[in-house]
Amino acid sequence: MVSALANILETNESGVLAKWLELLLTSANAGGGRIKEAELKAQCREFLTALRQALAADMGGDTDIQSDTFERVRDLLSDVSRSRAIQGFSPSETATFVFSLKQPIFELLRQFSQDALTLADESWRVTQVLDQLGLFTTEVYQKSREEVVARQQDEIAELSTPVVKLWDGILALPLIGTLDSARTQTVMETLLQSIVDQSAEIAIIDITGVPTVDTLVAQHLLKTIAAARLMGADCIVSGIRPQIAQTMVHLGVELNVVSKASLADALALALTRTGRAVVRVKTPIASTTSH
Repeated sequence: MVSALANILETNESGVLAKWLELLLTSANAGGGRIKEAELKAQCREFLTALRQALAADMGGDTDIQSDTFERVRDLLSDVSRSRAIQGFSPSETATFVFSLKQPIFELLRQFSQDALTLADESWRVTQVLDQLGLFTTEVYQKSREEVVARQQDEIAELSTPVVKLWDGILALPLIGTLDSARTQTVMETLLQSIVDQSAEIAIIDITGVPTVDTLVAQHLLKTIAAARLMGADCIVSGIRPQIAQTMVHLGVELNVVSKASLADALALALTRTGRAVVRVKTPIASTTSH
């Protein structure tokens, strides 16, 4: 029974912990000093205790780690996996935390098992449990990494779509990179909120930093322009280069909005629409006074 292993672990827990910690510290997947030895030891001790308690409570010999008896073990591994994902550990480094426990447990079983059959049965059960836990660790790690990457992408998207106040009632939204559906949503939300906050009349969407405009990108632009118009702001598109203009003509893409070649031209038009003008001020020539 697996509970027999629990009794063996309880008696020899300190020895197993020491051997396991030694393997982790000397392993090539130890993490390069990104985690302190004291913290690693505390994680190992807590996990080993939770595993022993789960095995002791599992009187039926069930090896399904999704059962209630392994809830504490799963929670601990989830915390370990998430922390390692944030710290930049690789999947193999994270999985090693579980798989390296096999060696000290197998050595313990060989030492205390009375016969070959018992050794084989208990070794197989422990292998099933640790393999499942290792896979569980990798799955949580992968999910955590995806969450980290998604959060970083959102932060980059927000930073790469700043709305700049050029003048009272005039905003500029410089776009850099390719527009996709997710980024268009971020752009739209940022622009609309800025229109409300600044009571803007005109929004200039500058696409100088957009490498290419195809039908899909044009659709995303049209959605942003339509949303801005619903908020009461007129839109001007600037930064359409000759190559992009030719591509749009060949594709039959029509933005149905006033466009200018440069942001400066768009700003001049926006100022005109709002009853303003930029004029050159002649610097008066300083008169020379003879003393």
